[in-house]
Amino acid sequence: MIRRIKIKGFSDIKKCMKELGIDSIAEFFILYESKNQEMPRPEVWNHMSAVLKTMRNSIYEGSKGINKTSSGMIDGLSSKMQNFSSKGISLIGSRFSEITASILAVSEANACMKKIAAAPTAGSSGVLPGTLLPIAAAHGISDEWLIEALFVSGGIGEIISINASISGAIHGCQAEIGSASSMAAAGLTYLFGGDTDAIESAAAFALKNLLGLVCDPVAGLVEIPCIKRNVMGGMNAVACAEMALAGIRTVIPLDEVIEAMDFIGRVIPHELRETSEGGLAVTPTATNISERLKSRNSS
Repeated sequence: MIRRIKIKGFSDIKKCMKELGIDSIAEFFILYESKNQEMPRPEVWNHMSAVLKTMRNSIYEGSKGINKTSSGMIDGLSSKMQNFSSKGISLIGSRFSEITASILAVSEANACMKKIAAAPTAGSSGVLPGTLLPIAAAHGISDEWLIEALFVSGGIGEIISINASISGAIHGCQAEIGSASSMAAAGLTYLFGGDTDAIESAAAFALKNLLGLVCDPVAGLVEIPCIKRNVMGGMNAVACAEMALAGIRTVIPLDEVIEAMDFIGRVIPHELRETSEGGLAVTPTATNISERLKSRNSS
């Protein structure tokens, strides 16, 4: 009887799937969660179903009005994107604009203290739902299939957290937006029938594209540049999933890409790890914003 499943990297997953006689990577991650959390499969499934519901609701909540934060830095970005898309002048098609608006909606919902699903963190919460849900809806993909894809995405996040970090304070924004983009790319690839090798490649592409991304929030808030970086992470995920589905394979295995991310994260200067002491956070404009907010809060 299986008690716990121990994995170190993606290569271990392939071995475990073969040993357990499991063909589906989604089924592997469902079993992994069930055994390691000591929860029956239906309970694990229902939990992920609730996560999907939260993700869907966060898009709705972030899309239904003009979101404004008390800092003034966020003022209806998703609404502006929706208005732009409705005019039929999207640069490469309405689906691109819809995904952008959805990612912005979730990110704004987070900034406005509405309920979101951390995926893997609150600061990167727009990437996964903002890409997976609109694309799944456009292709008529069932919630059951979508939930399976979320297990695949979550499994990639688990591997990254085991071998590196998903925290911007520890490894910079590559650990947040990079991980989220990798998770989304893997989930998208699964949604459209990609095999285990394709899923690994998509995840590896997405993460390697964002290696070295620093965390430099203006005024210490998860608003600028965080929200727009969510959009970049989502679009990166879509491109990487399409490359993997086209048969393009990663030269560097996912496990080694994560090792590289861990190394880079350990040498990134303290000032660029969510401290707001470097990068965009110390530009003249950002400094003025920070001082204005401090003055307002102290008065």
